Amino acid sequence: MEVKTRAPGKIILSGEHAVVHGSTAVASSIDLYTFVSLRIATPSDDQDSLKLHLKDMALEFSWPITRIREAFPESTTVFSSMPTSCSMESARAIAALVEQQNIPEAKFGLAPGISAFLWLYSSIQGYKPATVVVSSELPLGSGLGSSAAFCVALAAALLAFTDSVLVDVNHQGWLSFGAKDLDLVNKWAFEGEKMIHGKPSGIDNTVSTYGNIISFKSGNLTHMKSTMSLKMLVTNTKVGRNTKALVAGVSERMLRHSDAMAFVFSAVDSISKELTAIIQSPTPDELSVTEKEAKIEELMEMNQGLLQSMGVSHTTIETVLRTTLKYKLSSKLTGAGGGGCVLTLLPTLLSGTVVDKVIAELESCGFQCFTAGVGGKGVELSFVEPS
Repeated sequence: MEVKTRAPGKIILSGEHAVVHGSTAVASSIDLYTFVSLRIATPSDDQDSLKLHLKDMALEFSWPITRIREAFPESTTVFSSMPTSCSMESARAIAALVEQQNIPEAKFGLAPGISAFLWLYSSIQGYKPATVVVSSELPLGSGLGSSAAFCVALAAALLAFTDSVLVDVNHQGWLSFGAKDLDLVNKWAFEGEKMIHGKPSGIDNTVSTYGNIISFKSGNLTHMKSTMSLKMLVTNTKVGRNTKALVAGVSERMLRHSDAMAFVFSAVDSISKELTAIIQSPTPDELSVTEKEAKIEELMEMNQGLLQSMGVSHTTIETVLRTTLKYKLSSKLTGAGGGGCVLTLLPTLLSGTVVDKVIAELESCGFQCFTAGVGGKGVELSFVEPS
């Protein structure tokens, strides 16, 4: 038996940066996914190793089960129902396992993700030989939650072969977890995110696990469901960004201009609250959908202006804004800024021809474009008989 899982990426609809200073932010899942397939070896397979295949990068890694056993002697008894953090001793053992793989220098940024894989696998499945294949529609390091989607999809696949979750192995097609099981998936995914990022907020893995839309403020999360189908054009500028430096820059600006920045953060808070009210209010007809989309466009434009005043825009982001504005479309950066990705709302009545023109013009600038639905389902799984 083989299990396949998929976990969505995420976008920040409003409130990035300002959330650090007490404002409300709104995040949403998008229907771009990371996929994980897991097949635990049977005695007839004559396999005595743990294999990880990163399909998009044509990279394969393999560890003899004897080495996994030596690295994690405490994993003789696994407690998949009790998410645990990686100890310093285990972190050193994992670092040695990763180092032995001779990862190409150009791909060494993958090392934290491989470390998270080894920790989650050994913690949930122990010493079982298996093959794990990973592929993704999400660009890495672009602010769309690719690492969280990886951790969520991986945790879900690993837990599916335990007694800690209740799933119907005979179900045909994609299957959702129950609420209690989603909570367990989310907690394990967060442990993986900690291996990758050190001190993550937990927002990315929560959005990827549960899907839909989440508002958050001062550590408090509220799950929401949109009453309308929003569609975004996501443009990846392919410019890497230093999130810590950008966050620090906003804080420094706050210290220099405390009164002005307080008004900026307050305005962002108001935008986020109005946005949540709009996306949750009833939409009885097409006219009300169009009106709501127009309001969301205005809120996106205002939020982008405030992000520019925080100093987190970038020349490539401005290029995307100018290009989409030519077609009377509204855009804003999503995430840390300084590069990364830009969101453009695609109204319901917008013709496909216009969308094609916008994408063609953006791609001619060297950008990468995706169209994505907003606020869909979270992590799902599917059982298949191996071919």
